[in-house]
Amino acid sequence: MKILSVFGTRPEAIKMAPVIATLRETPGVTSRVCVTGQHRGMLDSVLATFAIRPDDDLALMRPDQTLSDVFAGVMTGLDGILAEWRPDYVLVQGDTATSTAAGMAAFFRRIAVGHVEAGLRTGNLASPWPEEANRRVTAVLAERHYAPTQRARAALLMEGIAADRILVTGNTGIDALLRTAEAVAVPGATRSRLEAAFGWLEAGARTILVTGHRRESFGSGFESICEALARIAGRPGVQVVYPVHPNPNVRGPVHARLGGIPGIRLIEPLDYPEFVYLMTRASLILTDSGGVQEEAPVLRKPVLVMRDTSERAEAVEAGVARLVGTDPATIVSAVHRLLDDSATYAAMASGASPFGDGHASDRIVADLVAHAGAPMPVRLRPLIPREFADPARAARGAQRIA
Repeated sequence: MKILSVFGTRPEAIKMAPVIATLRETPGVTSRVCVTGQHRGMLDSVLATFAIRPDDDLALMRPDQTLSDVFAGVMTGLDGILAEWRPDYVLVQGDTATSTAAGMAAFFRRIAVGHVEAGLRTGNLASPWPEEANRRVTAVLAERHYAPTQRARAALLMEGIAADRILVTGNTGIDALLRTAEAVAVPGATRSRLEAAFGWLEAGARTILVTGHRRESFGSGFESICEALARIAGRPGVQVVYPVHPNPNVRGPVHARLGGIPGIRLIEPLDYPEFVYLMTRASLILTDSGGVQEEAPVLRKPVLVMRDTSERAEAVEAGVARLVGTDPATIVSAVHRLLDDSATYAAMASGASPFGDGHASDRIVADLVAHAGAPMPVRLRPLIPREFADPARAARGAQRIA
């Protein structure tokens, strides 16, 4: 059985790393890895961390390229590999331009697609943008759907995906986190190196770890986030640590607004073990990242999500995450409440993670092997979700969307 794994960004690499490791260990499976280079330096650091040597590198990253450039480059670059190697499955992850374009390239070659982290939805094409659309398109193309939660499975069923093509696996990001957190926690060379690297952290201060990079916050959204962080940094006994994403739409406003402010440490993007170590040292986390929403609850860290919507609603419902948007007053109020109210903090820090048990990769590979050699079926799906097939339900759905 031949499996081609395709990814191009740091989050994809982290979540595909345990799957690739499991594929390597599975008898009868030939695993090949193609990276697109949608991210470059941030991707390469994860490849080094997990000892992944790509068989193919499309090296797509260019200054100021558009999403259309990435999409076209993935499809044209991947097509020759698919034509020559003819894998049984192309495995893609999540919601990036790489995952959707790779799925489309495989579909055009009539090669089955497996979608890792399938079924996450907000119901709003504008948020997160363009990720919500990417996920929906990939779902139409995929043959096997690896849903991290029951909620994700339910979303796929509503869109007309057959139940026997969906497997609830948990999230592979939790597999990667648990393996890395163990290495970070155990006394030894890795732990000593990390403690030395972050010796500048103030031992008596409460650390607020920040990540932010989403496209829908470019412009006024990041200006508002920076205003909130500046106000939070003025609180005594607090240190804000922000690994700043290299995208100029993030780096520019963040450094212009927050550079030199006491209590704020702007640092370069981190290797994955370093980031996991910082999460373990943080009192709470402010983020717009989907992956961090999954990781923080595992580490018992309250997470405030600087977005208006989340496709990880399970964390919000479990009380381990809270949506705060980008309004400075809302963000600052939520941070102060967690720092001042021990009961509120304990409630958010004690919830169990709803995203998996660390064995998602095993389930995915077992499912792929079980379906080895099965031809890609030609089946028509409903053109509209089942809930809208009935006029009365369609009206209710339209009201919700409005």
